[in-house]
Amino acid sequence: MIRKNRGEFLEFAEVHGNYYGTSKILIQEAMRAGTDILLEIDWQGAQQVKKQFAYVASIFILPPSIDALEERLNKRGQDSQEVITRRILAAGGEMAHAPEFEYVIINQDFDLALSELSAIVKATRCRTSQQIVRNAAVFSQLGIQINTTF
Repeated sequence: MIRKNRGEFLEFAEVHGNYYGTSKILIQEAMRAGTDILLEIDWQGAQQVKKQFAYVASIFILPPSIDALEERLNKRGQDSQEVITRRILAAGGEMAHAPEFEYVIINQDFDLALSELSAIVKATRCRTSQQIVRNAAVFSQLGIQINTTF
């Protein structure tokens, strides 16, 4: 909690009894370099990130059904049945936040979901803010004044 109180995290949340956080310094360095950043975070973390960076693309990935979610969690073999049950019980409340996100992907078919995610990343790369970071020299050469306070 000391690092959280010092503001070292871009986002920080307790999810299913575990604490998660993303380093603010590492993300800021990657952003300045024009690197694509994909955070796998819950809705709480996404809200925190969106407050700091209004231009981020937010994506909520939904399962096709609660039964499919439970089956996938069981197949992963990473969690006890107690943890899986707790996650399934919390899933409805978490999924209720999907409308708050800019994009929603329904992960029924993995290849299709991956294709949709790829399309969102490609479109995001073409945003003006990203093009400026990646191609500042081109903007300058063309005499286009840029604001780099992203």
